[in-house]
Amino acid sequence: MTKKTRRRYSDEFKADAVSLVTHQGYSVSEAARRLEVERSVLDRWCRKHHQQVSSTPERQEDDRDAEIKKLREEVRKLQVEKDILKKAAFFAKESS
Repeated sequence: MTKKTRRRYSDEFKADAVSLVTHQGYSVSEAARRLEVERSVLDRWCRKHHQQVSSTPERQEDDRDAEIKKLREEVRKLQVEKDILKKAAFFAKESS
């Protein structure tokens, strides 16, 4: 009985293989056959790629929402400070 050795693939090879499916229109089975990799392996790479791509915009939205919240709070504080300075200038003018 022969023992199968586990093949290692570079990240570049995996990206190119996924690109065949996602950008060039090959089916997973056809791309796997042409690249001589197991269909299940290529399918796993495609699922992982899809998860990474789909989760990225959510993280960006969360970061953007946090930044907007931070900036709104800063604007509110600056408006309060501006109002205080206006009142101080008014009272300084009146007392002169």
